[in-house]
Amino acid sequence: MPPLSATIIAHNEAQNIARAIRSLSLTDEVLVVDAGSTDDTPRLAASLGARVVVHPWAGFAAQKNFACQQARYDWVLSLDADEELSADAQAALARWKGSAPAATGYRFARRARYLGRWILHSGWYPDYKLRLFDRRQGRWVGDYVHESVAVEGAVETLPGEILHYTCDSLDEHRKRIEFYTDLAAREMFERGGRVGFLHRQLTPPWIFFSTYFLRLGVLDGYQGFLIAWMAARYVRRKYTKWAQLQKEQKAVGRKQ
Repeated sequence: MPPLSATIIAHNEAQNIARAIRSLSLTDEVLVVDAGSTDDTPRLAASLGARVVVHPWAGFAAQKNFACQQARYDWVLSLDADEELSADAQAALARWKGSAPAATGYRFARRARYLGRWILHSGWYPDYKLRLFDRRQGRWVGDYVHESVAVEGAVETLPGEILHYTCDSLDEHRKRIEFYTDLAAREMFERGGRVGFLHRQLTPPWIFFSTYFLRLGVLDGYQGFLIAWMAARYVRRKYTKWAQLQKEQKAVGRKQ
């Protein structure tokens, strides 16, 4: 029975943090790495028995690697503050703790709740996420966005789901898109990515079509339509911001 640390990175997550921590009652410690919240997040986390460490924001992967380093135990289960383990996932974790690990990492399906509906299509499900791993053989990777765990060794899937509570309003979704496309455009720019004009024009409508029809977003009701629409918006905004960075770089070059 390996001892297990749960880690959560947080910033102003007072509305979510209790739900996440309560779903981790089977772990041997819960560590919350707080990036300087100005709300009640640290106090709420501590009141629920979590160990709280304050650390300046370093980026998603770097912040999560810091959390792994601060954990007391080598086996780590990572959740985001707006997630929780389902009852079936908690039961699977209890069974896992009762035997020697057979793999280096374990993943769960992740199910998202969007505008009041659980999404089962649109390319959002089952959205497997590797979250339980031996930190001696794995770490978080990804410079800007889409961070993930890379491990050396076998990966298995555990029953149950990570429940992800995403956006409660379309305005919240728009704000998230602006935040993440800032990062995605910067990553693309620094990697020297090149995207032609025609590609930039055609990709957003293709993303809408593939999300809504090919990935069966139509079965997710009006939320599926909005997911497809906002997926296209994400790509459009990323390319627009990347093009602006390219323009600014050329302007600096001409001045020099």
